[in-house]
Amino acid sequence: EIPKRDWSSDVCSSDLTSIDFTGIPSWVKRISILLNGVSTNGSSPLLIQAGPSGGVDTTSYNGGTYNPAAWAANTNGFLISAQGGATFLYYASARLELVDASTNTWLFSSVGVMVNGNTLMNGGGSRAFSGVLSRVRITTSNGTDTFDAGQVNIIYE
Repeated sequence: EIPKRDWSSDVCSSDLTSIDFTGIPSWVKRISILLNGVSTNGSSPLLIQAGPSGGVDTTSYNGGTYNPAAWAANTNGFLISAQGGATFLYYASARLELVDASTNTWLFSSVGVMVNGNTLMNGGGSRAFSGVLSRVRITTSNGTDTFDAGQVNIIYE
């Protein structure tokens, strides 16, 4: 049986521009990121960044996301949605899965719904990291919008 770890962060009353989960063990092969009613104060889409112990990587991501109203590609992180809005509530599940341990390449996939935006959303991508992945960050595309509602949880195995 693979050991599992569950961390959670309540962002309902915070003014954070990002939520970081650090100290992810080197044996991890899959990370699930769960968003429950997450909202921000601005119009920038949500995204996920990751990286080794030195910090999250903020460039060279490959992938994009789609919802019926828009398609978006991004290189500064894995997008959860192609759109953002201060009234949107995000309910989504995203996964990072190790594809190649020799190059630290991870595959990203996500699915969810954007309430008040009235749309489904899904995305995918991949990235090779410079070292063993040990941290995950949930933030916005512009990096300055703040979280104002919801919960974020990660589970790794």
